Amino acid sequence: MAQKPSIPKGTRDFSPIEVAKRNYIFNTMRSHFERFGYQPIETPTFENSETLIGKYGEEGDRLIFKILNSGNYFFNKQKIELPKSIESLQINSAETISVEELIELNQFTNKISEKALRYDLTVPFARYVVQHQNEIEFPFKRYQIQPVWRADRPQKGRFREFYQCDADVVGSTSLWQEVELVQLYDSVFSDLGLKGVTVKINNRKILSGIAEVIGASDKLIDFTVALDKLDKIGEEGVKKEMLEKGISEEAISKVQPLFNFTGTITEKLEKLAQLLSTSEEGLKGVEELRFICENVLEIGLKESKLDLDVTLARGLNYYTGAIFEVGAPEGVSMGSIGGGGRYDDLTGIFGLKNMSGVGISFGLDRIYLVVEELGLFPETVTSTSKAIFLNLGETEAKFSMKAIAKLRNEEIKVELYPDAAKIGKQFQYADKRGIPYAIIVGGEEVQNNVYNIKNLTSGEQQTVDLESLKDILK
Repeated sequence: MAQKPSIPKGTRDFSPIEVAKRNYIFNTMRSHFERFGYQPIETPTFENSETLIGKYGEEGDRLIFKILNSGNYFFNKQKIELPKSIESLQINSAETISVEELIELNQFTNKISEKALRYDLTVPFARYVVQHQNEIEFPFKRYQIQPVWRADRPQKGRFREFYQCDADVVGSTSLWQEVELVQLYDSVFSDLGLKGVTVKINNRKILSGIAEVIGASDKLIDFTVALDKLDKIGEEGVKKEMLEKGISEEAISKVQPLFNFTGTITEKLEKLAQLLSTSEEGLKGVEELRFICENVLEIGLKESKLDLDVTLARGLNYYTGAIFEVGAPEGVSMGSIGGGGRYDDLTGIFGLKNMSGVGISFGLDRIYLVVEELGLFPETVTSTSKAIFLNLGETEAKFSMKAIAKLRNEEIKVELYPDAAKIGKQFQYADKRGIPYAIIVGGEEVQNNVYNIKNLTSGEQQTVDLESLKDILK
């Protein structure tokens, strides 16, 4: 019995038109990345596990796809015995396992898996910078467009395999980089026709300051991870999670103003300055945000909006300064379509100290869904040919192929129907492919060195020479 074809959950096939639309977004981003001075790099699909593990927080680490060592290596060289506690372990059962069993399981996993699919592009980029530091001119501005993998629960706009499009700068602490990255977001989204996109900004120093002021500095990660979920689980859900993580009710009551933090950016900054008046780090975060926001607003944005969101935490552990998250235009039901931030010590974990960096990421797949939902893809975005030469026989096909070669040299997309099939079948093929023109070349056209071109939308038909044919199809 033949096997039923299928693909893993959270992955997708893409049709020619879908690929063409995705390439339209890719090309738009590339043009703006390069206009802003960013250079392209690529890194491997998978990294050593130790490069990735521990860089994304507890929740992120659980979503990393680990790669099993190859069969020959595992069985012939490793010959690892399965620990007894694991032999009887029912992974899918509802039973809990002891800490000792979990440690033993992790140790076993580390022995059989030494590599993992990349979770994002930022950590591999930090590894790249350290490894190639003697070849790089700092500050180094790079962009990277490649797929990443996360063992997440698939849902609308969330996949296990998806592309990220990142732009980062390392080797500079200047806040003008943050100003420029907001402009880059605005530039790309404006070119894609996305009006009303909201670029949310916050600062991890502010979050650290708040945790300090309420006496919960030792619970900073738990505090920020819970706060970041405000738009998903609501105020009560956030408070419940904080309590479960050991943050006191008294501490939570002190951050009550954050749950309804309104006003202009200037007003919000003043409220934060008052709230954080006893925290040196918190006040530093306020001043950094003030510089970024004031300059962005003074320089101006094309179509996007800037908003200070004090509940924005970005759950990744490596952010140390400004953090960004981009929300889709109002009326579109979609999670964030971009995010990023400053990571002063990320390269330090690979041995390169004092190398500050800041970057942003575009969520290609979610952006695609938003552009599609709003009907913003240009009609010219297509992977199909501009014209098809009908095949009326060997002599006519050879004549057509000579013209096709010349048209392709002019970067005009044309093709020949491969078989001398019935004319009706060839027209039907062109219609299903969405090809706008058919070129009909019979014996008379060959003799007179002309081409009969038919507009398949209007039905208009005319006989022209090669130069005129080029003008019509350009």
